[in-house]
Amino acid sequence: MHMNLFVKSIFFILLPVHLFAQEPDSLRRPDIYLSQVDMHKIMPMDSSSIVFLGNSITFWGNWSERFLRNGHVKNRGIPGDNTFGVLDRLEDILPHKPRLIFLMIGINDLAQGFSDPVILSNLSKIVKQVRMESPGTKLVLQSILPVNPSFGKLPNHEKYAEHIPLINLEISSIAKDMNCDYFDLYRYFSDERGHLKKQLTWDGVHLTEEGYQIWQDILIKKHYF
Repeated sequence: MHMNLFVKSIFFILLPVHLFAQEPDSLRRPDIYLSQVDMHKIMPMDSSSIVFLGNSITFWGNWSERFLRNGHVKNRGIPGDNTFGVLDRLEDILPHKPRLIFLMIGINDLAQGFSDPVILSNLSKIVKQVRMESPGTKLVLQSILPVNPSFGKLPNHEKYAEHIPLINLEISSIAKDMNCDYFDLYRYFSDERGHLKKQLTWDGVHLTEEGYQIWQDILIKKHYF
């Protein structure tokens, strides 16, 4: 009896702390994450595919419906994703040799406390991996969108309002140095203070339908579609 109690005590002492501690909501991937990863593994894709890759901002874009006439658009945005997640998910995308990838990623990395060098290093790795495994794929690096701190709903994201332009400059440098397109969406969505225009967001980070319409129209004007 006493031996069993001793063994159980040792067992609980040795268990990793993270099994007992709840991570802050801002650091936890939403429940939908793994199911989306699994679904994407079996969804069709081929060399004519146009992939929208990123986090929840991409996920809610309903891109295949916005570009229904194209017929090749694949939405690979997943809520909660960051640069580490995208790196992991490339193995489900690049073997299909898609024609075009639009990538927007990084705001969740900032909110989770990752430094600029880590984020930029991961972005460089993503570009290198695309170049190595699918050299015929055109990769478009999109800027991180502005945020609006006045909403107060996502403070871990909103506190980087003044910092986002700085990391966007670095993203544009990566695109230039590694021969990718850089798509500066930031300037279309920011107000005179550099914040996400209030009418284009419902929580300070994510877009309203009007915001997605602007994004869609710009892609068309840039002759991507």
